[in-house]
Amino acid sequence: MATHKVGGEVDSLCTRCKLTLAHTILAMVGPKIVRVRCNTCNGDHAYRGAPGATDRPTAAARASSAGGTRAAPKPEKVVISFEEQLAGKDIANAPKYSPKDTYKVDQVIQHPTFGLGLVTGVRGDKADIAFKSETKTLVHGRGGALNERPAFQPPNAKSASPADKPLAPSATEEATPEAQLPPAPSED
Repeated sequence: MATHKVGGEVDSLCTRCKLTLAHTILAMVGPKIVRVRCNTCNGDHAYRGAPGATDRPTAAARASSAGGTRAAPKPEKVVISFEEQLAGKDIANAPKYSPKDTYKVDQVIQHPTFGLGLVTGVRGDKADIAFKSETKTLVHGRGGALNERPAFQPPNAKSASPADKPLAPSATEEATPEAQLPPAPSED
């Protein structure tokens, strides 16, 4: 079965055209398509699969699954509270967050806006930090020395290489009329 996503296309029965036509997916609930827009008449409506197509398993599939092995029970999810994650950590000596500092996993930090946080993941110059209310992705390790950072270099006013078009004369060349006159013929 193909995986669908919002913005993708699917064949559906259009209630206005009364035909099975291509539709753009507008809304999904989990893996189920809920709302579509007809690409022909631009009518929005609930998704109705093509006639004969169904999400329900066939009778043969139901019979084989009923008599076969049972599915293993799903393991229960364990939710660890924020306070339990911080248990045993040195909260009193948590450094204040700064984008210039570098952090590592399981390090406790103090953020001026979000409060106490625990670093849960580090990737490149970003760190995932779990705060009491939510997890945020913040930058870190951006405090290198000035010579390590790329220096800003504005473009040169005059290019040293030849241009596609002739360069306009500079202001000094325009001011001197002798530069623009052809050489006078010599009297020999």
